[in-house]
Amino acid sequence: MNSLTQVIAAVSTPPGKDGVAIIRMSGEGAFEIADRVFFPISGRKFSECMPRTQIYGNIIEDGERIDDVLATRFPAPHSYTGEDTVEIGCHGGILVTRTVLEALLRAGAVPATAGEFTRRAFIGGRLSLTEAEAISDLLEAKTRDQLRLSGGDARGRLTAKIAEIRASLVSLMSSIYARIDYPDEDLGDFSDGEVRASLYNIKVECEKLLSTYRTGRAISEGIDTVICGKPNAGKSTLYNLLIGEDAAIVTDIPGTTRDVLTSSLPLGRVMLKIADTAGIRDSEDMDAVERIGVEKSRKMIKECELLFAIFDISRPFDEEDRLILEATRSVNVPKIALLNKADLPAVIDESAFTGFDEVIRISAKCGEAEAVQKLSNSVNRLFTDEKIVIGQDAIISSARQHASLSRCLDFVRAAIESLDLGFMQDAASSDVERALGAISELDGRSVSEEIVSDIFSRFCVGK
Repeated sequence: MNSLTQVIAAVSTPPGKDGVAIIRMSGEGAFEIADRVFFPISGRKFSECMPRTQIYGNIIEDGERIDDVLATRFPAPHSYTGEDTVEIGCHGGILVTRTVLEALLRAGAVPATAGEFTRRAFIGGRLSLTEAEAISDLLEAKTRDQLRLSGGDARGRLTAKIAEIRASLVSLMSSIYARIDYPDEDLGDFSDGEVRASLYNIKVECEKLLSTYRTGRAISEGIDTVICGKPNAGKSTLYNLLIGEDAAIVTDIPGTTRDVLTSSLPLGRVMLKIADTAGIRDSEDMDAVERIGVEKSRKMIKECELLFAIFDISRPFDEEDRLILEATRSVNVPKIALLNKADLPAVIDESAFTGFDEVIRISAKCGEAEAVQKLSNSVNRLFTDEKIVIGQDAIISSARQHASLSRCLDFVRAAIESLDLGFMQDAASSDVERALGAISELDGRSVSEEIVSDIFSRFCVGK
């Protein structure tokens, strides 16, 4: 990251040929740098023009006109970063965009690093860390629910809920310390019972927010999902159906799929990081390449978070089907048995598929829309809470948020336990203080530089 005393500049729109490109510049001195290369048609200096108003003029360097543009200045603190900010809308050609940016850099700005504009907004108190994470998710959103989860309303509700829990902890801790430090003063009757009741309310709020993580993560980050089955059960047909293209080769020859194919796709409300694996079998006629593929399949089954085990119910149950059942029984994750080729006469009864969370009949080849809908309904039931309203409820969706909130809850529970065991309030005070530290990590008030750097490294340059 550049020094906060430097003016940063970057192209904030995707690279490529387009009608308009936006170049952003931020930092103390941004207006003076703009004055060196941007000349309004009105003849006034840009730094003297009305704020938050688009000004038409030319980018000129060394007497040469580069482009006619619209520029807007946002004086601090009324800008995205909280600093003096300039946004220049130039023509969207690759060369003209780069040339305008280079003119700003030669005039005194420095290139912005990935996520530096949003990072400066966080440092300046314009955004909490959870809001910054949501903006990153918003930029990467691929589904409507992801947009709702990371949109402004959802960001505000999560930030407000975290602030509410933190405020309760601050109030509780200050009351406990006041009673410890000034035992002879009349500071109100804040009894052990009232401390316990306050801690219990905080505990309930933490648990309620933590309960949203499964849904939030499933929608935002996605679920590692594996399709497994014996050769020719219909794995690759299902994979192609879900991703909407013929990515996997489908033939009647056993062992066609040698390597693992992966893709990310939405299924209902949930994002799946799905993998089509080689068929699991144990045969002497397998060559070395297919054997490696089978071992990869077994490994991915053990490491997945959701398993689609597909069986061909138009054929008698055999040793290869038994191998699939054996491989899935040792996996303690949600499992769905897909009884494929339901359009043909079934020779296997559903009672053979015990231990699965869901058993559904599909025809991956003939009943595509119905198969996808059935699978979508099953996945939604397993990974999302229908009571949660995306975009309206406070929801956590990242592992970092879950870890910080879980630590906060652990310390709150420890404080309650201290009081239940008959210890004085000062015994619980250290746990309350630790809980406050954990919740402060959640909104970024006290978080390591390493975590902050990791979060903003996921942004692209110009954001």
